[in-house]
Order: sequence, then C-alpha cells, then structure tokens
Amino acid sequence: MKINTKPYGLLEIDERQLLHFPQGLLGFEGLKDYALMDANEAPFFWLQSIESAETAFILINPFLFKSDYEININDDDLKDIKLDSPEKALIFSIVTVPADGSTITANLQGPLVINQETREGKQAVLSDPRWKIKQEIVGGTD
Repeated sequence: MKINTKPYGLLEIDERQLLHFPQGLLGFEGLKDYALMDANEAPFFWLQSIESAETAFILINPFLFKSDYEININDDDLKDIKLDSPEKALIFSIVTVPADGSTITANLQGPLVINQETREGKQAVLSDPRWKIKQEIVGGTD
C-alpha cells in the first residue's frame, strides 16, 4: 500500500505497519488510522496518519531514557484495544522537537499503548505526578 507521508513523501508500507486507534489521539480524535514507520534516526519512529499526510508524530520508547517509567492503566481502558497481557503491548511516547532548537521532550503523561496482536492502539492519560507532558529526553535520564 502506498501512502503520502510528512517526512518521506509517497512511501510503500507493509500492511503490518498499519495501526488503528479507535478513539484517535488527544486533539486528533477524527484521525484513527496510522502507519508506524522507522525514522532515519534511531531510536525514533514515525506515526503517520493515513487520513492526513500532514499529520505525523515522532515517537520513542520511553523506557530507553526513563528506566523507572511505570504505566498504571485501568483494565477497562486496555479492553478497548483488546489487550489482556502487558507482554503484547508496545509503549511509545510522542516526542516534541521545538523549532527554536530548545530541548527535545517526550510526553510521559500520555503514552501510546499498542496491542501488537490486533494492531489497535490507545493514548492513555496517566495521573502519576512523576510523569510530565514535557520530559527531557537528553539529560532527562534517571
């Protein structure tokens, strides 16, 4: 399948890269279908909207820079994406890269939880005060 992407233009993607967010993402509730793509720079990924070529998010595994990160999510929320085991989950944080060159941050308060089997995802909202919306990635380690 070919899709228009913000970072790479027209791109061929594999069906296994497709993800569905039944409730969309916060602020983007109308966009439900995405493709998960490797970024040119590890350890980052792109989450590209299938419905809007201009909508794409940079993602990172939060455990790479915050080893004590914990996600406590209500079991009912996990049922929305048919997730019954943490081993089946992929966890990502949305990254913000400011245009002014200031510190790159990741949203630890609103992680993306993806069921690897069903390829359905959800953006959780955590209430733990330890996790910030703008957690520094570089210099923000334990």
